Amino acid sequence: MTTQATRDWKAAGPTPAVATPVSRRGAELALIVLAVFLSVYGYCAVGLARTGHVPPDAVRHGAGLGALALAAHVVVRLRAPLADPLPLPVAVLLNGLGLVLIHRLDLETPGERAAPAQLLWSTLGAGLFITVVWLLRDHRALRRATRACGIAATVLLVLPVFFPAVNGARIWIRVAGFSLQPAEFAKVLLVVFFAGHLAAHRKALAGAGRRAWGPVVAIWLLSIGVLVLERDLGTSLLFFALFVILLYVATGRLGWIALGLVLLSAAATAVARIEPHVRGRVADWLDPFASVEAGLGAGQLAQSLFAFAAGGLFGEGLGQGQSVLIGFAAKSDFILATAGEELGLAGLGAVIVLYALLVERGYRAALSTPDRFGRLLAVGLASLIAVQVFVIAGGVTGLIPLTGMAMPFLAQGGSSVVTNWVIVALLVRLGDAAARHEAGDPDAADDPDAADDPDEAGAPGTVDAPGTADGANGPVAGADRADGANGPADPAAGRGRTPVHGVEAPRGDAGHLEGRPS
Repeated sequence: MTTQATRDWKAAGPTPAVATPVSRRGAELALIVLAVFLSVYGYCAVGLARTGHVPPDAVRHGAGLGALALAAHVVVRLRAPLADPLPLPVAVLLNGLGLVLIHRLDLETPGERAAPAQLLWSTLGAGLFITVVWLLRDHRALRRATRACGIAATVLLVLPVFFPAVNGARIWIRVAGFSLQPAEFAKVLLVVFFAGHLAAHRKALAGAGRRAWGPVVAIWLLSIGVLVLERDLGTSLLFFALFVILLYVATGRLGWIALGLVLLSAAATAVARIEPHVRGRVADWLDPFASVEAGLGAGQLAQSLFAFAAGGLFGEGLGQGQSVLIGFAAKSDFILATAGEELGLAGLGAVIVLYALLVERGYRAALSTPDRFGRLLAVGLASLIAVQVFVIAGGVTGLIPLTGMAMPFLAQGGSSVVTNWVIVALLVRLGDAAARHEAGDPDAADDPDAADDPDEAGAPGTVDAPGTADGANGPVAGADRADGANGPADPAAGRGRTPVHGVEAPRGDAGHLEGRPS
């Protein structure tokens, strides 16, 4: 930030009302205490239901979870004081609830305990959250690693092909008893890559020429490759849907959504016809009770539907359900069935609302983040959670075929829980940048794309509106162009100045950037 910019910012007068760092962090701390309390309460409820007494390690369990959450809160208070106060407490509550549900299923399968390992992975994930928030002071630094993230994500997606299949899918790397699911880490890298690539090539992709089709066809072919070689319907669906969503947000062309749905449907239909593993999942989805009618007993999807039905409105109570009958995937793919049976429709609805809050906060950060890369990154991370929850919830309820993905924070899976903590850390960082921009901090208002795109200069705090890509249909409603295209700015209104196309362009009072409605 230049000295002149600093003087202009200090002389700008009143800034938009935003919550103070103290109030935001105080609200966050109170919500974290509530999240830890509810997690410990659930842990005790399971013990009372299964053994008749409170688990002897309940205090230690609560202290460990509370210490991790408090450490994360302190780092956010120091490094991102204006960050949104909701993502961290929501993540703590979901992670705590996941540990309770896995522990509850462990009591039914004493020879296959998964909760201790999940707790270890959760600790590692919280540590990575702390590391990311502490070291990544500006999300725009990730843009310089766009190409490296794309290469690394491709390598991670290809690696499982060289390892044996597990339960019909090649999605694991197992070495000396240690296993990883590389696609989980590839998700975040792909979001960074997509955001950086689309931010840099938005104008070309907004056109209808052949150059605009190239990236779409390439990503489509890569998703088919993942589906055929790894038999992983979930990952294939996830990252192609993610690319199409970001492409729509970047260009504002609704046609990309329609094209994406057509390509994805065509690929899934073709692969389902030739790949037995995928075809079997589609058959189970079309008739989940076929095995019951044939006298072979209920399959996994049928048992999941029975669990939801048994839960009713308020559930059987923690520790009192029979979802363990689902089988080997009860702690991973079908963990939501346990929540539905033991917490009921009301509890399951509350869990979905928690995910909705994470997604909404990501989209809210995208609306206020000043740079195009940051907006796309926030939308991508929020959409990553939204698509996963929809695909998994839809699979276990029979809405769509099963995909074999892990429910964020709830399901057993070390790779998944670690990755989701990194996603929350990036959302916290983006929320802090958005709040600093709204408070008028000039350091948070620097958009390297504004000099290349007049539309970006006109609406630095908004996601590109449909039908207005490249200014084809005029400026965004309610937003004046900052490059003088709509007439000269009022000299009395300009208090800060920002370079656009190499020229000092005046800013207005409202939002400190011309183009934000008063």
